[in-house]
Amino acid sequence: MLIIAEIYAYVRVSTREQNEDRQLIAMNELQVPKKNIFIDKQSGKDFERPRYKKLIKRLKKDDLLYIKSIDRLGRNYNEIQEQWRILTKEKAVDIVVLDMPLLDTRRGKDLMGTFLSDIVLQVLSFVAENERVNIRQRQAEGIAAAKARGVRFGRLPKPLPPNFRTVYQRWKHGEITGTEAAKECGMPLSTFRYRAAIYQNAKLS
Repeated sequence: MLIIAEIYAYVRVSTREQNEDRQLIAMNELQVPKKNIFIDKQSGKDFERPRYKKLIKRLKKDDLLYIKSIDRLGRNYNEIQEQWRILTKEKAVDIVVLDMPLLDTRRGKDLMGTFLSDIVLQVLSFVAENERVNIRQRQAEGIAAAKARGVRFGRLPKPLPPNFRTVYQRWKHGEITGTEAAKECGMPLSTFRYRAAIYQNAKLS
């Protein structure tokens, strides 16, 4: 029985808010059948991705798989290398990375072609992982710098109740306990003390 090779594409975006149109346009231009385009909308932190798993099961020897960039296969060097090995060695399919024409396993299947492809794959895998690390570092540095400027993250605190100033003054002068003050303001004791400290600092500044 003659088994006809098919063309597939894998598309991944990191979150549901990101748009996969750029990758889909590229696949449509290559005339990949829509039924053979597998899309995941979640992080590449692991490979528990339903559509990718279905794709792997569907692929057979000599099929052709398109991906837009090498980092669609994984988040770091080891994962990219492992998935490349599974696809090219275990599944025996061809892969074309559109953003890097040198990564086209249909070309140069002799020893030299394989050697050059392996080198390019290793370099790009390293670059993909390094870029992810740099992005995380820049995000952390940006958050730290924003905090140093006084920028607060998270939900905005609720407005103080209208009686807070009066209750605060009574509590400050020892007329009522913290528990009583918190009850009058309709908040937990820990919250009252926290808001009281902010209120006091604001008055002193």
